[in-house]
Amino acid sequence: MRPRRSPGAIALDVALLWLLIAISAAAFWPVYRDVSYLVAVGGAVVAGSVVALIGARWRWPSFAVLLVAFGVFLILGVPLAVPGRAIAGVLPSWDGILDLLSGVVYGWKQLLTITLPVGDYQALLVPAYLLFFATALTSVTIAVRTRFPELAVLPPVVAFLVAIAFGPDEAPWPIPLALGLFAAVLVDLVWHRWRRRREAIRTLARATPDAEGRPLETAGDAALGIRSVLAGALILAIASAASVGAAMVAPVTGEREVLRSAVVQPFDPRDYPSPLAGFRRYLRDDRVDDVLLRVTGLPDGERLRIATLDSYDGVVYAVGSSAADSASGTFVRIPQSVDQADVTGEPVDLRVEVEGYRGVWVPDAGAFESIEFGGSRAAGLTDAFYYNATTGTAAVLGGLQAGDAYRIVAILPDQPTAGELADLTPGDAEVARLGEIPEELALYLEERVRAITDPGERLVAMLDALRSDGYISHGLGREVEGGEEPPSRSGHGADRIAELVTASRMIGDAEQYAVAAALMARQLGFPARVVFGFEPQAGVVRGDDVTAWIEVDTAEHGWVAIDPVPEERPIPEEEPEEQSQVARPPSIVPPPPDRPEPQADQTAPDSTQDDPDTLDPVLAALLAVVRIVGIGLLALAVVLAPFLLVIAAKVRRRRLRRTAPDVVQRISGGWDEFADSVLDHGYSTPPAATRSELAAVAGGLPSRVLAAVADRAVFAPERADPADADRVWDAVADLRASLDLGLTRRQRLRALVSLRSLGAYSVRSLFRREGRRR
Repeated sequence: MRPRRSPGAIALDVALLWLLIAISAAAFWPVYRDVSYLVAVGGAVVAGSVVALIGARWRWPSFAVLLVAFGVFLILGVPLAVPGRAIAGVLPSWDGILDLLSGVVYGWKQLLTITLPVGDYQALLVPAYLLFFATALTSVTIAVRTRFPELAVLPPVVAFLVAIAFGPDEAPWPIPLALGLFAAVLVDLVWHRWRRRREAIRTLARATPDAEGRPLETAGDAALGIRSVLAGALILAIASAASVGAAMVAPVTGEREVLRSAVVQPFDPRDYPSPLAGFRRYLRDDRVDDVLLRVTGLPDGERLRIATLDSYDGVVYAVGSSAADSASGTFVRIPQSVDQADVTGEPVDLRVEVEGYRGVWVPDAGAFESIEFGGSRAAGLTDAFYYNATTGTAAVLGGLQAGDAYRIVAILPDQPTAGELADLTPGDAEVARLGEIPEELALYLEERVRAITDPGERLVAMLDALRSDGYISHGLGREVEGGEEPPSRSGHGADRIAELVTASRMIGDAEQYAVAAALMARQLGFPARVVFGFEPQAGVVRGDDVTAWIEVDTAEHGWVAIDPVPEERPIPEEEPEEQSQVARPPSIVPPPPDRPEPQADQTAPDSTQDDPDTLDPVLAALLAVVRIVGIGLLALAVVLAPFLLVIAAKVRRRRLRRTAPDVVQRISGGWDEFADSVLDHGYSTPPAATRSELAAVAGGLPSRVLAAVADRAVFAPERADPADADRVWDAVADLRASLDLGLTRRQRLRALVSLRSLGAYSVRSLFRREGRRR
């Protein structure tokens, strides 16, 4: 049983643990970044510590502590972790308790599938509240109720690792936090080491005076206290200096691989067909006049975006995914709002009512800031809402249906005028690599921009060529000015785009023109993508309002929306061909001047992207096995490291004793080695036991003989024979082996890594030095 401890010592233990927990909580701060997080964590730490201290004071059994802790967790959890469900802000409600318990199970996964920071959104404070409540409860319990209070540092360290694993890809101040935790752990260990040794000294030397008449207990306390305090101060100073230095030379944030980087997001756009592929279904006779949406708050002439398409494989332009290409971004949940402080433009407050529109894509506009759903399905739609900040595309699992409504707050970014387009230069935004690009399109582009070198002017020339050469036809046989519209094949694959630019009449609609313009803009060096959406008329969206346009990234204005679709005008009759066309030799469009090398990668697919598939299967399997084995060995080494350090310390101690320069020291060291083995094997020895008393505890004639030999070598006036030292160590080896007889393998391993002799050795050494000085 542990000696009773003073309230001051317990208070210092708790204070040190709170320091460790505070550092761990700081590592979790980037996930929340809200005052509610500080309140939840502070309440959790205080509540967990109080339960642990009361349990220790009244000696409650473990199950009683757990029951009380569970009750406190429920009572305080609602106002601290689910404040929106608390009655009057302080009392738990049934709904709040259900959300609290649900957050314990599902909150961890939700933290990985939502954009950061989350604040106090729904019940996402529950994981942090649970983590630090459990950390305070377990660490304080270990500190005040177990024989090894040093182990109380483990729960805060585990909490720190959990905070890193569930944190963002980029962490603020990662090195100072890690060094701060390291320093706090060392200070805590130094404090416990000093207190343990002080208690041992008091037990062994209570009321024994030294040469100056003071109790030896006081002298030992002073010596140990000064050294321990100086060691702790030195450790803290070194760690603090290292933290400051690291903060000065290291970056503010550090990129890292965390769970968020590897988790599979619930919404994957690749599970759904490209919305652009269904362009003409809105123009069919049975849908062209259907009311799809009603919109208020959108300025005249602005468009509603359905989806931004940035991934082209030669067949369809689709909404990309981070699983396929990191440049496409990731669809994540939005807890509260998206910070668009760096966007300049016109704020808008859109209200959308869904009537005939169906689909997972949520119509929006501009730079999205926040969304609020209405209607009977508001709660479900809020939980199912996902947003891709890279492309500005929103979606809901399960899709929208009639009766749904929502409000979007956004900013319509400032756009350059038509006359300013010629002054634009390509930006550096990452976009997904392109698949097959029609050669005919490159030839068409070369003819239009051959004599132009400025990138902005080349872009304008390309757009003017499309608008002047192109005609609009949806190919549905509808009556238009001049008769029935001519045939126009749907789709936007490579063959259809090649047909668009090689036919005697360039005929298509927004689907084909937007794709052709985006592909040619990419060839000119501009990052580009296609946007599919609607152009409302008087606040009403019908099927006939469907359209598509492009966005190009520029150095001056970021993403700029451009409409490449020609105006509707009469289509001339097709003239008969007088002679077959002569095939033109292929040539390459020269890159724009001063174009950075990385941008050239966007103009064509990477010819080596399929190289991983050519890896020999046997070699791939061997590499996978080696990787798994390596990770396993690394994990095993981390787990075994503390035990190996203990064994190494005992081996070094044995070698120093056996190779001591003085014969008496070698003989005395041999006895100390045997005494330490007795302690490590679990024998209880009386305080300040003599060698004969300790030999009696160990039992057996050889141990008594060894005690007599050691006493004679230490106290006899004649000098000991060096051969006696060798015989003593041989006897020690035999006695250590005899202590293992009859023990199980687990008991022998426990003795091998026991820490009892390491502490006792230091105390005995101190008393021997004091004795020799007297």
